[in-house]
Amino acid sequence: MKKLVVLALAATLSTAAVAAPETFIINSAHTLARFEYNHLGYSTQFSRFDKTTGTIVLDRAAKSGSVDVVIDAKSVSTGSALFNEHIQGEDYFDTAKYPTITFKSKSLKFDGDKLTSVAGDLTIKGVTKPVTLTVTSFNCKPHPMLKKDACGADATTKIKRSEFNAGKNAPYVSDEVTLTIPVEATKE
Repeated sequence: MKKLVVLALAATLSTAAVAAPETFIINSAHTLARFEYNHLGYSTQFSRFDKTTGTIVLDRAAKSGSVDVVIDAKSVSTGSALFNEHIQGEDYFDTAKYPTITFKSKSLKFDGDKLTSVAGDLTIKGVTKPVTLTVTSFNCKPHPMLKKDACGADATTKIKRSEFNAGKNAPYVSDEVTLTIPVEATKE
C-alpha cells in the first residue's frame, strides 16, 4: 500500500513538472491593436496603434495564465497625420498625460485546448474598467522562421468611449468602439 502512495505521488509530481507555465513575448511587428467606430452614420472607420508590447504566460495543461499588454497611445495611426494629432488631444486619448493603454488579465477561459476568452482590466486615460476579450483563431506551434514556439490569436471587445472620458462628439461619432488585438508572441 505504501508503495502505491509513493508511486501516485511521483506520478503527480512528474505531471506538475510537465504542466509548467511558458512565457511568450509579444511581437510588436505582428501585434497591431486596432479600433473601429461608426463615423456620423456614414461609415465604419478603422484605426490602429503601431506599437504594442507585453507578455503572455500560458500553462496550457493547467488551463491558466496571464496576459499583460501595453499599447503606445502615441503610436495611433488613423491614416491622417492631422487626425493622429487631433485624436491624441485631451478630448480623446490625451497622450500627453496618458501615453499608454493597458490590459491586465484576471482570468483565462479555455474550451479544451483552445483559449476562448480573457477577462481583465483595461485602462485608458487613467480609467480602469473590467472587460472580457473574446479570443478567436488561437494557435500555438513552432514558428517556421524563428525556430521557436509561438502563439497567436485575435482578441476583441466592445467598449464605450464615454466610460473612459473620451466620449466627445457622441452619439454622432459612435460611443461604442470595437477594440481588436491581433497578437503574435514568441516563447522567451
